[in-house]
Amino acid sequence: MRADFVKWARAALSGGGEVTIRLVDADEGRALNDEYRGKDYATNVLSFPYDTEPVVMGDLVICPSVVAREANEQGKPLAAHYAHLTVHGMLHLQGWDHENDQDAQAMEDEEREILATMGYADPYAV
Repeated sequence: MRADFVKWARAALSGGGEVTIRLVDADEGRALNDEYRGKDYATNVLSFPYDTEPVVMGDLVICPSVVAREANEQGKPLAAHYAHLTVHGMLHLQGWDHENDQDAQAMEDEEREILATMGYADPYAV
């Protein structure tokens, strides 16, 4: 699985980078989400950017129990959902966000393009 995370992260990375990807249980995911975002629940992925110059540096924290639940609820293959969330998190580390409709659309389009290059379906398709 490590090789998959490396492949997904590299696909979304423009230029070089030093990124740590940690898989955490729901308790740690909840604590981090509460501490850093003020949201008292475990979430699928958290991005902690440290720098973008000269290379991207940051941490991605992924909660497998949340990822598995979401993939099941959405009827998506687990690997495809992990790929999507890794790409999503990597884009956040590079300064992308989805705070308004225009930025959200641009980020979703970028995610679709990156995922398609790896053979994954549109994660936003209904």
